[in-house]
Amino acid sequence: MDSNLVSVPGPARGSMDPAAAPRPSVIQLVLRDHASLHAAYMPALQNGGLFVPTTREHALGDEAYLLVALPDETTRHPVVGRVVWITPAHASGGRPQGIGVAFPADERAQALRQKIEVALGTSMASARPTHTL
Repeated sequence: MDSNLVSVPGPARGSMDPAAAPRPSVIQLVLRDHASLHAAYMPALQNGGLFVPTTREHALGDEAYLLVALPDETTRHPVVGRVVWITPAHASGGRPQGIGVAFPADERAQALRQKIEVALGTSMASARPTHTL
């Protein structure tokens, strides 16, 4: 698992106990430098989003709670998004296993998107590979 990631697991999928219904993931994503931010950011999504390296099983449409730390910041930015991308284990091109989480249109998520885009500046147009597209 990526050293930038801490995942707090919920109950196992498929549990028959209603009290153990799947909870949304709570994932702390620490982006230590601009290269990791560039690789994780998903600007092609309508409201932006982030790729999160994880080995935990997710399905498209699942809710994911992220606590995102941007480079050079100690603040964790909470955002609740939806899984819109899944990279399975052993994906082609050596891409890491994980999920793409789309940001909602709410004010908090859009403020995070703005911070990310300002931090990335002109590198958003870079041809450098990312973890998704």
